[in-house]
Amino acid sequence: MNLSGRRVGSAYVISVDEPRIDAAVAIQFKDQMRALTATATGRVVLDLSGVTFVDSSGLGAIVASMKQMDKGQTLELAGLMPNVHKVFELTRMNTVFRIHGDLDAALGRHAG
Repeated sequence: MNLSGRRVGSAYVISVDEPRIDAAVAIQFKDQMRALTATATGRVVLDLSGVTFVDSSGLGAIVASMKQMDKGQTLELAGLMPNVHKVFELTRMNTVFRIHGDLDAALGRHAG
């Protein structure tokens, strides 16, 4: 599992550099999210634009990552591919997370 984090304005962006978040990598995902968010403050945006598949274990790992965050931190999602977005809709997790169409939208950048 390969995650990378960087500060962009007032948000801390974590990019998932893997095509899948599934049972095989769920524990690694949670551990890396914990490490990356340990010093982050405020908004954390998880960029899932490179992720094409999330199973129930992966979804659980994303939810667990949100729950392990400190007070004052929020986890938002950006760039969900259609298959991944469908998982969030079917499980109604789209009502739990703030979901942005892409990273630019999450960061308040407008194309044009």
